[in-house]
Amino acid sequence: MVSTYLSYDLVNRDMFKTLQRVASQDMVARDAAYYAENIGKVTSIDEFLDDYRLFSYAMKAHGLEEMTYAKAFMKKVLESDLSDANSYANLLTDDRYKKFAAAFNFSSSDTAIAQSAAQQEEILGLYDQSIIATQDKVAEETRYYKAMMAQVDHVDDILSNDRLRRYVFESLGIDDSVYSYQVVRSAMSSDKDDPASYTNTVLKDQMTYLTAKLSTAQAELAALGTNSKEHVDKKASLKLEIAGYQKAIKSTQAHIDLAGAFEFAADGTSAKGAAQTEQQLAAITDLYLLSRPRQTQASALRERDYFEEKIPTITSVDGLLDDPRLYDYVRKAFDLNELFVVKSTLEQILTSDLSDPNSYANLYGKDRPQYLELANAFNFNTDGSLDGPVAQTAAQTSLTSNHYFSRYDDKQEEADEKAIKLYKSEMAAVKSVEDFLSDKAIYGFALQAVGLDPDSVSLLTLKNVLKSDLSDPKSYVYRLKDERYLTLAQAFNFTKDGGITAPVQAQSMATITETAKAYIVEQTRFLRGDEKEVARKKADAESSYYTQTMASIKTLGEFLGDRRLVDFVLTAKGIDPSTVTDDFLKQIFTSDLNDPESFVNQQDNADFAELLGSFNFDENGTLDRDAAATIQGRGKVIETQNLYLRQTLEMEEGNENAGVRMALYFERMVDSITDAYSILGDEALMEFFRVTFSLPSEIGSMDIDQQAKIVEKNLDLNDLKDPDKVRKMIQRFTIMYDLENGVTGPSPVDILTGSGAYTGISADTLWALSQVRR
Repeated sequence: MVSTYLSYDLVNRDMFKTLQRVASQDMVARDAAYYAENIGKVTSIDEFLDDYRLFSYAMKAHGLEEMTYAKAFMKKVLESDLSDANSYANLLTDDRYKKFAAAFNFSSSDTAIAQSAAQQEEILGLYDQSIIATQDKVAEETRYYKAMMAQVDHVDDILSNDRLRRYVFESLGIDDSVYSYQVVRSAMSSDKDDPASYTNTVLKDQMTYLTAKLSTAQAELAALGTNSKEHVDKKASLKLEIAGYQKAIKSTQAHIDLAGAFEFAADGTSAKGAAQTEQQLAAITDLYLLSRPRQTQASALRERDYFEEKIPTITSVDGLLDDPRLYDYVRKAFDLNELFVVKSTLEQILTSDLSDPNSYANLYGKDRPQYLELANAFNFNTDGSLDGPVAQTAAQTSLTSNHYFSRYDDKQEEADEKAIKLYKSEMAAVKSVEDFLSDKAIYGFALQAVGLDPDSVSLLTLKNVLKSDLSDPKSYVYRLKDERYLTLAQAFNFTKDGGITAPVQAQSMATITETAKAYIVEQTRFLRGDEKEVARKKADAESSYYTQTMASIKTLGEFLGDRRLVDFVLTAKGIDPSTVTDDFLKQIFTSDLNDPESFVNQQDNADFAELLGSFNFDENGTLDRDAAATIQGRGKVIETQNLYLRQTLEMEEGNENAGVRMALYFERMVDSITDAYSILGDEALMEFFRVTFSLPSEIGSMDIDQQAKIVEKNLDLNDLKDPDKVRKMIQRFTIMYDLENGVTGPSPVDILTGSGAYTGISADTLWALSQVRR
């Protein structure tokens, strides 16, 4: 009889080829093909259990073949939520059931959600970036306008330049989408001081006409009374008419203002760089900055310059507060933006006698110190006149400007915080595209984040974008050829029907959770006391980084570019990161799992194929949105097939020699051993240990803690991390197994003499002994 060691060595010497030989067996190949072809079609636990070929294949792969009959029991296992410590599978002492449940997604944490935490963080990040981008754009457009106006010598230089024209139009409030070139050109070339000019004739006549029509319509509406139930249709018609006149008057005034904003002659020409005076240039840029939806730093700088330019000319409180820009500047500088703070409030503060404890500033400044700050920042008498030569000294002006720059955007930031809080709370309730589009505050926030104007995008366009199939290059969002819309669609998880689905991530949440747990186990394996506590904290920190970062990974390049992430998943898989180069990984992750000849499928270590299968990248290295949420991911399918091959091999070898099967089993399970109790809880591992160290079978009847002490006394658990020591341990087992079971075989003397009568230790065993002693 061939020794256990030699039989084991023949199998294990080239495990890759051995498993290929098993895989090529007709029955094994057919079962594997059936499983791969049909597991993705299963949509429920009952379907899975009712397909005997699928179910029995998976059960055998996980070493549970003897429980294939117990469908009701296994249904409870598969329904278990593994994140719940009290779930059915977690309460079972046999870890095989937890591993079996983890191999499928029947109770997956990949739940349908309109926007995942990572997607939401991305939108919030884009929102912050959009604010910065807006500031940068305002500053750049203003710089461009000033630079180009120095070159302008004809009105068409502005009207034919989209950027210049839009800058002027936005400053004055003219709609760039419906303007009349002839009207605008005539207005810009009009002399405001010439009574016969286009502005003073055509435009002012139009203003007179519109104003009269507005007055007539308003009078008609007033005559109809205030009873909301009377003249309903007529009132509605008049209100529309009034709104139209008001809009037309505003537009006409903006065109009139064009004449005062430029110095073009009637033929549209000007000297080069003289199309605007310095005052006109400053006025247009000021209007542009003030017309922005939010105040930018460039605008704040201009307002400071305006304040510092005007404050020396102020001779009274009324002069200060009657200027809207100065009034707004003071309110922001001294944090007095509340609605109840009006002009009279500031007047009472500025005219307070600070030597009088009963003055307004002193009375209310106890609760609102800003009042005293403001009163001390200016020099006015109680009648509003100057108390001294100037309204502010240089030091007071500098202090006011410092206050302004520290506070001018406080209200904007407060509004942003409210908008973000509202967005988060409302998104939690969104279950469909219709829900999302029902509140402009919500979809408007998202549009602004990606750089789209909520007022210029139709709801129909948004609906079609959000319902686009991102895996189909011909879908609506791709036809728009606008990266902003694609970014918007990718930030949500809406289906083609307008519902919600689980987010597509580089790895599923189930895989991320499983990998994080495996990493922690690997890093704390066999450690104790303070050493284990320190290692656990470090492992937890790395797991937190991995969990958070993986949720935001969108491309293979991003993943491979983060070696911290790469090392994490390799370690969790039991692969030493130091043995894996970046080039090797690139070849692994660009391999085709469906091609038997691909790089990954030619590796002796099948863990690499399983690792690749756990990611959802397509051939271009981007997220594979065709990776539908099946009951078993690619990585788990590959793992199941590999386990099946290994189980088949072990069973076949066990039919010839039970010791070989036990050695192969130990080799497969050694990485899962975390302490002595892992061995004690597995009958096969315990038998391997008992035989290896020549312990009596009665050891199993001892107290469990006593058994654990015996394991630790005979076996340094840390040796299980060393492949060489594991190999020698298996060699020792095979020797002791043969000795315990009285394996016989021809000795060297028998071979030399041709005698077959000798029954002692086999030559193979003697050779194995010599290897162990080395």
